[in-house]
Amino acid sequence: MTQLVWFRNDLRAADNPALAAACQSAVQSSDEPVKACFIVTTEQWLSHDWSAAKVHLMLDHADALAQELAKLGIALSFLRAADFEQSLGTLEAFCREHKISQVHFNEEYGVSERRRDKALKPRFDTLGVKVSKYRDQAAVPVGEVLTQQSQPYSVFTPFSRRWRSWQEEQQPTLFAVPKKVGEALAGADVKNSNSVILKKEVDMLFGEAPPALVTTGENAGHAALQNFLQERAGDYKQDRDFPAIEGTSKLSPYLAIGALSGRQCVQAAWQLKESMGSSFGKANNNEEGFFTWVTELAWRDFYIHILYHYPRVSMHRAFKPETEALHWNTADEHFEAWKNGRTGIPMVDAAMRQLNATGWMHNRLRMVAAMFLTKNLFIDWRRGEAYFMSKLADGYLASNNGGWQWSASTGTDASPYFRVFNPMTQGERFDTDGEFIRHWVPELAKLDSKRIHNPGKGGVIPGGYPRPIVDLKESRKEAIARFQALRD
Repeated sequence: MTQLVWFRNDLRAADNPALAAACQSAVQSSDEPVKACFIVTTEQWLSHDWSAAKVHLMLDHADALAQELAKLGIALSFLRAADFEQSLGTLEAFCREHKISQVHFNEEYGVSERRRDKALKPRFDTLGVKVSKYRDQAAVPVGEVLTQQSQPYSVFTPFSRRWRSWQEEQQPTLFAVPKKVGEALAGADVKNSNSVILKKEVDMLFGEAPPALVTTGENAGHAALQNFLQERAGDYKQDRDFPAIEGTSKLSPYLAIGALSGRQCVQAAWQLKESMGSSFGKANNNEEGFFTWVTELAWRDFYIHILYHYPRVSMHRAFKPETEALHWNTADEHFEAWKNGRTGIPMVDAAMRQLNATGWMHNRLRMVAAMFLTKNLFIDWRRGEAYFMSKLADGYLASNNGGWQWSASTGTDASPYFRVFNPMTQGERFDTDGEFIRHWVPELAKLDSKRIHNPGKGGVIPGGYPRPIVDLKESRKEAIARFQALRD
């Protein structure tokens, strides 16, 4: 009999609960062999608005994972299923063929994924195949951070306090890379698990992806993490909001596919702070950068916990039910202008062009672009959420949904509806010299640092660049009035 690891959004050998448990079971059960699989569900990915950039990233990292698993004596098979429902039949056939006695996998928390996993156990019970699942997505497991009344938090600040105290109380440890469970695989044995054919199918369905954002492989993710912590994390608090400089971690693609875990990131920051003579979570002097970055990891966990406790947010539903009554504008021409970076608002246009060209957008600009769409254009946040997912290499349901609902004031702990970013002011503050705008909106490159943020003020707009498609001041007032009407 054989142990099977079903890889999903967890493409790594280190700190992988399912892989660690499967290898341990194999050793304890008279050296049973271990196999692994990764199921490609292109139709499901399309229905979830996944981008070509993310799908290519996943397949490239799955290939790299196959090489790492081969060193442990584990073959990774690439399987094909149209969607999540068919994936169970594909998995069942694989289990029959390879005499699988136990399937191990790490949980996912979208509604479709949870329905799939709920159907798995009774189906496999009839086969006599044991099913074991593990909590993995969040640095602090879902269900662990609750109020004193054992209820989930819906406000970030108290959540983050409990999140930090849980880490200090529990002192969680990482799962090591398992020891070899068989002879290392080489040559044809590894090549047979290659995803070349599936990559060709992906190219046909999803189209060409932009150049890869990050270097492929789990080891590359760890190197990027260490480089950030040692070189840039100390300045993270003051640098993270400026898109023209390398101030963020750029680790989100690794986190989105599980090549890095949230636990690994938190513990790496913890260990570095310990080596600096500081206890975890305390912000003082120039260590505030580390504190701020760990807080961003807490935000990621917060949105994962929201996804787990409030499944409706992954079903195109607002967290705040009363906001479902909002009547959003349906101006398709405005939506197209926003998508293509042709709104006449330089900071928004630069952000959208960066997204379309690279599959990534600076976090500050994700908020700016989202709030412009939902407040100034008053277009449904769900359209923006889907568009971001269709372009982002680091698209991740919990974070993307949480960020959009925050910007649209429909979500948990959302930005107050009356607080609306002015994208021109945001540009003046975080791209003062216009360096970022000049790079992505070359039509404005010759303007000085004042006019570049408001090209129509005090002169003629450079040829080829559109006038603003909406008045920022008036559209802000209208958005606030629509939200206020819900309260009346």
